[in-house]
Amino acid sequence: MAKKDGFCEIAEKIEKLPEKEVTRRALLKTGALLGGSALIMSKVERAFGMLAEAEAATGGSYPLAKAENVIYSVCLQCHTACPIKVKILDGVAVKIDGNPYSAQNMIPNLKQKTSPWVAAKIDAKVCPKGQAGIQSLYDPYRVVKVLKRKGPRGSNKWEVISFDQAIDEIVNGGYLFKHIGENRYVPGLKDIYALRDPKLSKAMAKDAKAVAKGKMSVSEFKRKYRSHLDVLIDPDHPDLGPKNNQLVLQFGRIEHGRKELAKRWLGGGFGSVNFYEHTTICEQSHHIAYKEATRQPEGAKWGKPKSEHMKPDALNAEFIIYFGTGFVEANFGPPNMAEKVTEGLQTGRLKVCVVDPRMSKSAAKAWKWLPVKPGTDAALIMGMIRWIIENKRYDANFLRAANKAAAKLAGESSWTNAAHLVKIEPDGPGALLRAKDIGMGGNEFVVVKDGRPVVVGKGPVFGDLEFSGTIKGIKVKTAFTLLKEEAFSRSLSEWSEICGIPENDIIDVAREFTSHGKKASADMYRGPVQHTNGYYNGQAVIALNMLIGSIDHKGGLSKGGGHWHEDGSKLGKPFNLKKMHPGKLSAFGHKLTREKSRYEESTLFKRDGGYPAKRPWYPFSGNVYQEIIPSAADGYPYPIKALWIHKGTPGLSIPGANPQLEALADTNIIPLIIATDIVIGETTMYADYVFPDTAVWERWGTPHTSPDVPQVSSKFRQPTITPLTEVVEVFGEKQHCSMEAVMLAIAERLKLPGFGK
Repeated sequence: MAKKDGFCEIAEKIEKLPEKEVTRRALLKTGALLGGSALIMSKVERAFGMLAEAEAATGGSYPLAKAENVIYSVCLQCHTACPIKVKILDGVAVKIDGNPYSAQNMIPNLKQKTSPWVAAKIDAKVCPKGQAGIQSLYDPYRVVKVLKRKGPRGSNKWEVISFDQAIDEIVNGGYLFKHIGENRYVPGLKDIYALRDPKLSKAMAKDAKAVAKGKMSVSEFKRKYRSHLDVLIDPDHPDLGPKNNQLVLQFGRIEHGRKELAKRWLGGGFGSVNFYEHTTICEQSHHIAYKEATRQPEGAKWGKPKSEHMKPDALNAEFIIYFGTGFVEANFGPPNMAEKVTEGLQTGRLKVCVVDPRMSKSAAKAWKWLPVKPGTDAALIMGMIRWIIENKRYDANFLRAANKAAAKLAGESSWTNAAHLVKIEPDGPGALLRAKDIGMGGNEFVVVKDGRPVVVGKGPVFGDLEFSGTIKGIKVKTAFTLLKEEAFSRSLSEWSEICGIPENDIIDVAREFTSHGKKASADMYRGPVQHTNGYYNGQAVIALNMLIGSIDHKGGLSKGGGHWHEDGSKLGKPFNLKKMHPGKLSAFGHKLTREKSRYEESTLFKRDGGYPAKRPWYPFSGNVYQEIIPSAADGYPYPIKALWIHKGTPGLSIPGANPQLEALADTNIIPLIIATDIVIGETTMYADYVFPDTAVWERWGTPHTSPDVPQVSSKFRQPTITPLTEVVEVFGEKQHCSMEAVMLAIAERLKLPGFGK
């Protein structure tokens, strides 16, 4: 299994699997022994012995059909996070099935008042990956004790140390690796936790922002805070923020519940802005496309988006186009989608078209498969849009409604800006025309009706879809006109050549898409959006749905039922956890990845002589996962002191990851690396300390609901077995080692605000 001086000292205790037969019992036995516990081993042996006896017996004695042996929780073997029922024997998880109370797993789902003794006998669906949770839970390579590096980073040489020793070393720093020949001082978190005064942090945050925008000079800032300049990364660049920002959390699919705790811990507790999830290497362009498509104006500015994820109402749809995704793979997700689509295909209610370079399982069942050239989805869509407009197959009544009041009058619940006027600048389309631009009001938008400009106020306003002209000296066109011009900028044969799909197929799909009224939609996920032009591919897919007006209609595109948010910040909720944070610090400064910041609004712009910047800035993006370690390697915009990696492996999941691993291996680039995970992975093997984390089936969480599910529901993850990780003590409470335990232990040592008594 592992060399004596290699994987970890615990590995010496791992027994080899039987050579002749590998049974579930043997696998679980091996996994239990990783914890070094004879008790766990005996429990697993006994549990599977009982299961074997029950399977051979008559139905009445089957123990897994008893309510006392079932615990409900939520899976995370993929991002769909299906509600599950975990079946327990003698404290050991032996079987995983779907939760019949959940509308995500069962159609129709059991009523919530159904007796748990009845529900225990009814299994809802869950995919094979979800059922394989038993294998992940009892993985023989599970890390169950704290490990400290005893060789060079990446050498996979470890020693077991106590939880308290690891926390003390991480917090206090020192010559932590002198015993293996590294004569370097490692800064502790207490050194990085420089700005601790909440009032001071709030004041400095406000003024640092003013410095970045040129409303306050650096010299003025330095005079005002001359007694506190030592807390800053660089006093000459206060907009970089405090030294606290030199602690970076690079987290993978942390999910809700845990995410809210982690952001509270790092931001309001520790005072660092550098919290990251994995979103950019997942499907962020998809989310941003929907956000920008659903964002509504608030005066002169744009407000918050209404949705970042929408899905077809597959239970009632008549036609669905899947772009770079499907109903049995690569979506959000197969357990809840497959039954609806399969029923539709079997009964003839539904046709599907799959746009994918690969002949997927979904494509194999499709009415038509379009093997598009990778990344050219928008060209295919523009060809469809050209045909749709040429043949007037769009929903003009829906598109002419310019505001909510007009939509309501037209019997719609959604509307678009298709009729809104856009200013045409010398280099192309610019901002939307506002009433104040032509002396007709304030920040309201403007449409043209019967050749005359009309302000889009609160009352119902309908506009002409096609207009190109000049109003009060300003050249304008409608948004619909701009879309039409783009679609007509190439012939159908040219669009066909770009995307690699024959003209006849483009026409067939466009005709079918517009032959079902509102009961059609176009779906997408990672396939079309994980390209440099992915955002525009995503917007093109959304435009298809807008043209037929199927949004918010039965059988069309839906944002789903949604959920009740766990942080309590929504209107009418009694406990707003965001506000319940005494002594909260105001984290400030440019993030390491320069996301949500403009280069021009930074002191670095002047320092570096303007363009080009040393590395890209991302004012419209967030969670730029692939940029974290390279930015640290370049020390731009500042060097970091500590990196915490959790539930993610940039060394595998980021394309061209070798330079990232080289940076992780260099102790001069990142002096301290800690990791929390259930196994040693391609990236955690470069950590200085690895803390064992609880697995999905051992912890708490509040994952959100797929928009494919029309019912309002909140999922609740809870432990189904006693965690296999070691027991530690934090704030006087015994608990199993986990990400939360590590955060709480550090909070206890550093007295972070908002944690403890």
